[in-house]
Amino acid sequence: MGRIDNSYVYVGAARHLLPELTAGRRVIVVTDDTVRLHYFGLISQYEHITICEGEGAKSLETVGMVYSELIRRGADRTTMLVGIGGGIVTDITGFVGATFMRGVDFGFVATTLLAQVDASLGGKNGVNVGGYKNMAGTFCQPKFVICDVAMLSTLPDREFRAGFAEIIKSAIISNPILFKNLESERLELFRYDYEALEAVVRATIKIKLDIVSKDERERGLRRVLNLGHTIAHAVESRPGCQYNHGEAVAIGLIAIADMARKNNLIHPDDANRIVSLCRRYNFEMGYIAVSNLIASIAKDKKRENDKLHLIVPRAIGRVEDMAVTLDELEQMFMK
Repeated sequence: MGRIDNSYVYVGAARHLLPELTAGRRVIVVTDDTVRLHYFGLISQYEHITICEGEGAKSLETVGMVYSELIRRGADRTTMLVGIGGGIVTDITGFVGATFMRGVDFGFVATTLLAQVDASLGGKNGVNVGGYKNMAGTFCQPKFVICDVAMLSTLPDREFRAGFAEIIKSAIISNPILFKNLESERLELFRYDYEALEAVVRATIKIKLDIVSKDERERGLRRVLNLGHTIAHAVESRPGCQYNHGEAVAIGLIAIADMARKNNLIHPDDANRIVSLCRRYNFEMGYIAVSNLIASIAKDKKRENDKLHLIVPRAIGRVEDMAVTLDELEQMFMK
């Protein structure tokens, strides 16, 4: 069925995989209006709950609405939830699945590139609180994740591109070969070459699954997956932010590579390759002063006492978890 190693992730046609993986279960799908419109033939086969779209929907209010709807429908602990959509849908579905009646089985059909290579994987399910990213959440693994690259054909170009920020991030962390392959291609190729796209998706999924398998609850190694995200989450928390998550991650990757170069933490050639690759995939986001983000970074959930875990690239394929104070972080970026 296209299963990746012995994991819960399957790459292949959702219309075939979903009925096989949910056979004999009562299924309630959680989705949004756009996904429901694109994949009505698949979704209409199941009971379904539709949530609002956009980052504002990733909230405790939405979770409460889904709880109420499940109660109204008589869902019980034998009911399986399936989130069909992007990262917001999978986060809401996972959070509800982990907490409704103290936990019910859930799975995902990831319909965006960002969800396929990152958001749907790893068992972290979070919602935003008070404008801050993922401040309430759970660690709870899905029963399955289905990644059907053909479903990505419906994505707008901007949303498709967003997923490549996470792919680039993963390559920087631990796969120099993937990084080099990305340097030799262009974003446009992956819009029509499903074989090339699937190869990149599989490689990226394996990176995350390997790291998560060694540190499911983010006590140490798993923190490396936050490369670029300390800055990205601060950017996203700014009032009126116009960047999607992938764009914010790209801003974070460029900023952290530049900082590492200025502080002699990475060879200039490797720093330049990171910046160049982000630009090759059309991430031209402009400059944002990290000093203006310190107040938001101070509320980062990865802080421990007065120290923040900052993931810094040391080479293509190698990163370091540096514990720094906010003052130290500001000084590093001010150079």
